[in-house]
Amino acid sequence: MRALRLRPQSAMAIYAHPDDADVAAGGVLAQWASDGCAVHLVVVCDGSKGSHAPQADPTSLKEVRSAELQLAADLLGATTVTSLERCDGGVANDEDLRATLVGLIRQYRPEVVVGPDPTATFFGGVYVNHRDHRETGWALLDAVAPAAAMPLYFPTKGEAHQVGQLLLSGTHEPDVVADVTATIDTKVKAVLAHASQLAGDADAIRDVVYGRAEQAGRPVGVAFGEAFRSVELAF
Repeated sequence: MRALRLRPQSAMAIYAHPDDADVAAGGVLAQWASDGCAVHLVVVCDGSKGSHAPQADPTSLKEVRSAELQLAADLLGATTVTSLERCDGGVANDEDLRATLVGLIRQYRPEVVVGPDPTATFFGGVYVNHRDHRETGWALLDAVAPAAAMPLYFPTKGEAHQVGQLLLSGTHEPDVVADVTATIDTKVKAVLAHASQLAGDADAIRDVVYGRAEQAGRPVGVAFGEAFRSVELAF
């Protein structure tokens, strides 16, 4: 395990649901934004099924989660927010999604792309990684390597762009840790901005976020961290 020393000028975070980026990488995204990096957030799903209440109205929930997404993105300092508004549970690593992601990568030209590790399926015998997370992860990998960098892939989607580095969160094989001590409070605020997802227990969620960040930071000797699987792409 090593400390992440990356300080990009442009970055893109691609996640499935409105709260995923904040939970997985809110600290490092906020740190980069505070350092002057242009942070572009892409959310694939509309959040319309993100409730355990059978009486919840998907249309209303979609609107609520869209507002929460914008509030959280503003707290992190994101430069742009793009919602692709796929229906929750319906994400597929298909040509349409890959083409859309390639177009966004070529438009914003990030040095680094952050997103979910699709190879991580089972967690501790108590959680199965959401299908939307896995499909989003596979789509972003295929969009970055090699499609966005090769002009004959999706030639109508702009000038080819080579992403320099991938950081994959929610991984079973972390090898870098970002020091988010300076932005952990911002991360917590961004996570709590998704009030519809808290089940009324903000204090418990706050404790979980701090606790996980403390655990992640320990291997590299920082107070709070976020762990990733790093892939440095050959040009």
